[in-house]
Amino acid sequence: MGLQSLGRTGLPRWLMERLWGLEHAFERARASGKVEDDTRLRIFFVLVLFSLGFLSLAMGATRAALFSDARLSGAGAWLGASRADLVDRNGMLLAADLLHYGLYIDPREIWDQGETRRSLLAALPNLEPERLERALRGNRRIFVLGALTPQERNRVHGLGLPGVTFEPEQRRVYPLGPSAAHIIGFADAGGEGLSGAEAALNDDIRAQARGGGAVPLAIDLRVQGALEDELWKAVTEFKPKGAVGLVTDVHTGEILGMASWPVFDPNKPGKAGVYAQTNRAAASVFEMGSTFKGFTVAIGLDSGVANPESTFDATQPFHLGYRTITDYHAARKVLTLVEVFQHSSNIGTAKLAVGIGPERMGKYFDGLGLTKPAKVELIENARPLTPKVWNEDAVASTSFGHGINVTPLALARAYGTVLNGGKLIPLTIHKLEPGAKVDGPRIMSEKTSLQMLSIMRANVTGGSGTSANITGLSVGGKTGTGEKYDPAIRGYNGAKQVSSFAAVFPTTGDVNAKRYFVLVLLDEPHASANSAGYSTGGWVAAPAAGRIIERIAPFLGVPRRNDVGQAIPVEPPKPEEAGDGR
Repeated sequence: MGLQSLGRTGLPRWLMERLWGLEHAFERARASGKVEDDTRLRIFFVLVLFSLGFLSLAMGATRAALFSDARLSGAGAWLGASRADLVDRNGMLLAADLLHYGLYIDPREIWDQGETRRSLLAALPNLEPERLERALRGNRRIFVLGALTPQERNRVHGLGLPGVTFEPEQRRVYPLGPSAAHIIGFADAGGEGLSGAEAALNDDIRAQARGGGAVPLAIDLRVQGALEDELWKAVTEFKPKGAVGLVTDVHTGEILGMASWPVFDPNKPGKAGVYAQTNRAAASVFEMGSTFKGFTVAIGLDSGVANPESTFDATQPFHLGYRTITDYHAARKVLTLVEVFQHSSNIGTAKLAVGIGPERMGKYFDGLGLTKPAKVELIENARPLTPKVWNEDAVASTSFGHGINVTPLALARAYGTVLNGGKLIPLTIHKLEPGAKVDGPRIMSEKTSLQMLSIMRANVTGGSGTSANITGLSVGGKTGTGEKYDPAIRGYNGAKQVSSFAAVFPTTGDVNAKRYFVLVLLDEPHASANSAGYSTGGWVAAPAAGRIIERIAPFLGVPRRNDVGQAIPVEPPKPEEAGDGR
């Protein structure tokens, strides 16, 4: 073996120089006649060559193990697709990457297919026999089963089966299962977020993984747990086709809890249909019914068209063009603005809207964010369905929540504006720093916000929302019952309703006081033995909203107080009778 050929193997320069020195030493030994030295040098030279050969093989094997394409397609790819942990605002784990393994079979290396088949099926109950059979009958190495835990991998590895190998792979794990699934979302096997926060914050989650930190969401798992528990109870009782629950901070826009029913398990998203995976809070639009009266009354106050003592004649139906507007349960009397809200009067609200006028009404709806998708990070953010032309018919319909379809998130954002002092701020699934100040364009005055807090409180103490009243927490709210348009009858179907309750607490304190918005919505609920035959918002949604508020108030630092502001430890009263609860 010549030195030139050795040189082509890529040996370092210092080693080449020493080999040249050895060869010159052989020549000097022969010239001096020192045969013994010549022999010792040749033996040493042979030993060096053998050592270099073994060293080269070792280096090659190490290089193949660390830098081969197989390695890059396994652990290297897994590291590149790593995602940071998702945690709630208090650091509780929502999602994490855990090391799992993929099982591969190379039939060319298998000695006994029968033994391999029996052993793998016994060790891995989730392994599909048909998939295993195709791999055994193939002619190349093939992936057979993924998401093996380290324990499962070790169990199979201990069988010592030739041709059976493993590669590390990414596995995103959601320890809460279906809980908070729609807001957390899920990621694919390649490490890309597909829904919820996993998709909305995908770049942040990937970047944070490199730094070893976690990405905190705004939700509070304690709030989320209470929200889901009470919403699921309402679902069990009233059997709707869908349901939504929301809790937001009106000053920061943080979404502290968000629930959508039906639910799915993000650990197994493929086993859930599209209907279950749909986030109804963000991706579904509804005619919200009388919850929109809160906006109409606020606009009337803010524009100066009305004040709380303004009166509206609701003794007779209101005729507007070709339409006749009636009340679900007619009061048949002259109502103040506060009473219009308490009785949920369509007649009084429509008359107020006509007084506001189409142009002004349309501008306020734009300002409240009701004519665009809600500003939030989620990619599942549906556009509203709004009137093409803002005329008297449009303002009359939209004043009590018909003729306009919005997402629950859009409703929550607009109510946040009405209740936070009049500023439109974005919703967020990100946790903000404590004390963070969030600003936005002013849409209404602080005076209007304080007036609306008082009017919404009056509706819970003596109007359609009494079943949400919780002693000491100063709950305010507005019921909503929107009949759904039914193409089969080319009109609204009274048997199909969207029933909701939009709540705020506490209503006391100045405009900057700590304050939260709660929404409960049931899509096509059915009356139960406890709802007196009604499936309206006051009967099916308001009680659940009250129970949610009672449970989450301690987590949010909202104490119970009596009328003079002293904290009181009291039990909540039973819901009062609330009429039909429109």
